[in-house]
Amino acid sequence: MASLPRRGLVPPPLWGLSLFLSLPGPIWLQPSPPPQSSPPTELHPCHTCRGLVDSFNKGLERTIRDNFGGGNTAWEEEKLSKYKDSETRLVEVLESVCSKSDFECHRLLELSEELVESWWFHKQQEAPDLFQWLCSDSLKLCCPSGTFGPSCLPCPGGAEKPCGGYGQCEGEGTRGGSGHCDCQAGYGGEACGQCGLGYFEAERNASHLVCSACFGPCARCSGPEESNCLQCKTGWALHHLKCVDIDECGTERASCGADQFCVNTEGSYECRECSKACLGCMGAGPGRCKKCSPGYQQVGSKCLDVDECETEVCPGENQQCQNTEGSYRCVCAEGYKQIEGICVKEQIPESAGFFSEMTEDELVVLQQMFFGVIICALATLAAKGDLVFTAIFIGAVAAMTGYWLSERSDRVLEGFIKGR
Repeated sequence: MASLPRRGLVPPPLWGLSLFLSLPGPIWLQPSPPPQSSPPTELHPCHTCRGLVDSFNKGLERTIRDNFGGGNTAWEEEKLSKYKDSETRLVEVLESVCSKSDFECHRLLELSEELVESWWFHKQQEAPDLFQWLCSDSLKLCCPSGTFGPSCLPCPGGAEKPCGGYGQCEGEGTRGGSGHCDCQAGYGGEACGQCGLGYFEAERNASHLVCSACFGPCARCSGPEESNCLQCKTGWALHHLKCVDIDECGTERASCGADQFCVNTEGSYECRECSKACLGCMGAGPGRCKKCSPGYQQVGSKCLDVDECETEVCPGENQQCQNTEGSYRCVCAEGYKQIEGICVKEQIPESAGFFSEMTEDELVVLQQMFFGVIICALATLAAKGDLVFTAIFIGAVAAMTGYWLSERSDRVLEGFIKGR
């Protein structure tokens, strides 16, 4: 039969599939190593094959009522074949079996298209389960339920009820995995057929096991009561079938640092920091010190801060003492600041005048502008015939002329003296 026409899929050569299937299991069963920067979670090839088959079956359901769509369906089905088993329907299903972003699905489909065609045209009747025929029997990517590994060995507890029904068999249904049982909470053992630490058998028969929790600190017990303990968890001791907390702080079991003290907790203990006033302590606070830290002194039963500022401890001039917890520091007195280790008096800058930042030339220009405005105003009033303002105007002009002449004469005289 001629190779099936493809729409967007390149038909793989038969040698490609043969090479794919001839590779050793540990190589072709392992997914490609992910990039180290952002490793994605990769599925076992069996899961990819299962997804492909599931999508293929959905495509069959979607096209179950379709036909050739050529206008004369009855003639086409009579002369060609039934649409149900036609090449046209197979191509339409294969076109949408993998999403655009599912690279693994596309890769597997390219390598297995010849097998899918063979099943479609020749094997459907004798092998109606495509997943079993393609993924397990032909490609050997998957195992039957309850088995695992390259040889499809039974999971612990048997293939019928792997891990006793109380756990997950690692690699179940694939050609990978170790077959180790990951038991549910409360269950343990190789095949999850026993109750785990801290649980007891509440009910058991040939096919059923119920594990219930022991009383809090019990590691093994015969029932749920406090008096049913057979073995205690770490930090507890068995006493008359009851688990009693061990006070590690009262024994040599606790291991705390030299500046720490022990606090007993249920089933354990904590190490907490001593007070700053203590060099070693037996509990919290300055009243439980073994010895006082430097800067502290014993007052009654407590280690209290020594006020070093009560004595002369700051010899520098203009210095004063500030007491701190367990120590002191020397600072400059108010109005002084430290420069190169010496307290010197702070210089308070004089308040600047409005014209303090102006140059002499700028002041001269400002003066001339001011007098010019005044003279203009007086001239305007004088022009109106007011004798008083006329006299003021003449006086102002005379004063400006005298000021200008005196300034000029001073400059001439200064230049003459300097030899200019």
